[in-house]
Amino acid sequence: MSDDTKTLDVWVAGTEEPELTPTDEGAQEIAIDESGRRLDEQFGRVVEDDYVFDDEAEEDERMILNMGPQHPSTHGVLRLQIELEGEIIRRTKPIIGYLHTGMEKTGEQLNFSQGGTNVTRMDYLAPFHNELAYSLAVERLLGIDVPPRAAAIRVLLSELNRCSSHLVALATNGMDIGAISMMMYGFREREQILAFFEKTTGLRMNHNFIRPGGVAADLPPGWKDDVAAIIEEFPRRLDQYDDLLENNPIWVARTKGVGVLSAEEATGYGITGPTLRSTGVDWDIRKAFPYSGIEQYEFEVPLGEHGDVYDRYRIRVEEIKQSLSIVEQVMDTIPKGDFRVDDRKVTPPPRARIDESMEALIHHFKLFTEGYKVPAGETYVAVESPRGELGCYLVSDGGANPYRMHTRAPSFANLQALPIAMADSLMADTVATIASLDPVMGDVDR
Repeated sequence: MSDDTKTLDVWVAGTEEPELTPTDEGAQEIAIDESGRRLDEQFGRVVEDDYVFDDEAEEDERMILNMGPQHPSTHGVLRLQIELEGEIIRRTKPIIGYLHTGMEKTGEQLNFSQGGTNVTRMDYLAPFHNELAYSLAVERLLGIDVPPRAAAIRVLLSELNRCSSHLVALATNGMDIGAISMMMYGFREREQILAFFEKTTGLRMNHNFIRPGGVAADLPPGWKDDVAAIIEEFPRRLDQYDDLLENNPIWVARTKGVGVLSAEEATGYGITGPTLRSTGVDWDIRKAFPYSGIEQYEFEVPLGEHGDVYDRYRIRVEEIKQSLSIVEQVMDTIPKGDFRVDDRKVTPPPRARIDESMEALIHHFKLFTEGYKVPAGETYVAVESPRGELGCYLVSDGGANPYRMHTRAPSFANLQALPIAMADSLMADTVATIASLDPVMGDVDR
C-alpha cells in the first residue's frame, strides 16, 4: 500500500466544513491478471473488472456521496463523506460531532463522588468499564486500594459487560449484512445479562455502581444461581451462531477479505481492542497492565491473522468465551469481606447508622453534597473495554472537583481505520466494515 493511503481528514460538526474534491489519493497497488481482473492472493478470490483502479478517470466520473448522520447502518450519528468512482470507494471522510454532549467538561463541574453518574453514559454499551476506569484513576490519586471482594465484583461485572457489548456487536453486524436472525439471537442473550445487572444495581444500563472506594452495594442474594445460568447457557448459544454464520456462503463472502487492515496500519493509528487483535497484534490491557486483580484469573487473548471483518467477528465470539471463563473463576473464588474501602473520608456511613446517629447523618450529607478532597496530582489509568483501550486522565488541584478530566475513547481512535479499510472497496461493503469496528458514538463525541 502506498503512503498516500495513510491520510485522514476528520471534520467536526459545527466548524467550517472543508471542501472535498475528487482526488486520486488513496490508490492501492493491486495485481491484475491477464484478463484484467484484480487478484486477491491472500483470500484466493478474483474481483470483477469494475473493481480495477483506473487512475485515468476524469473528475466528472467521480461522485461525492453523504452517508449519515441519520443512516441506521452508521451505528449512531456518524456521517461519512464518500468519494465514489462507480461502485468503488476511492476516499472516505469520517465526520463526527453530532452527538457532542460535553461530558468531559461536565465532569469538571461535578465532585469526585458524583463523577460516576457522568462517565457511565459515555460508552453506553459498556458502562461498567467507564465507571471502572474513572474509579481506578480517583483511587490512585487518593492512594487507596479497594478490598479484594470489591475488586472481584468489579471483574465479574465488567467481564459480563464485555459479553453483553460483544453480543450487540455480533447482532448488529449480522443484521447489517442481512442475517436478521443474528439480531434477534444476540439481543435475546443480552437480555439475560441485563436482567442480572438490573437485579444487582437496580438499572439495566448507566449504573453508577462501580464507585471510587469499591462498589455501591454487595451482590444480591441468589447471584451465583443467576451467573451459573448464564455460564451454562451461553456456550450452547454461541455454537448456534457458528452454525448460523460459519457455513453460510453469503456471510463468508461478505466478511472475508473485506475491510482489511494491516498490523502496521492499526498500530500506527492507535487502534486497539478486537480491531487491533484481528491483525495479529497481541495487545490487551488486562495482560499488559492488569487491574482489579484480573491477573489472578486465567484467560487467553484471541488473535486474528488477516485483519478483516471476518476476523473481527471471530475474535468477539472467542472473547465472549474467555470472559465467561473469567466470570466462572470469579464465582468460584470470590473472597468474603467488605465491598468498599473502610475509609470514612471517602465512604459514607452504613445506612443503618444514619437513623441512629446525627453525626453519621451529617457525614453522609456532606459527602454527597460537598464531596471529598483529593490530593493534588495527575494520573492516567486504562482498562480494556469491549472496544479497546479506555483510559481516564485526571488532574486534581487538591479540591473536591477534578481540575481536568479527559477520556481516551477507543471508538474515537478506531474510527481512524475507516478511510484505510474502505479505500478501493465496494460501496456494498461499507456497512459491514463500519459494523465490524463496533463504534459507539457516545464514546466518540462525549
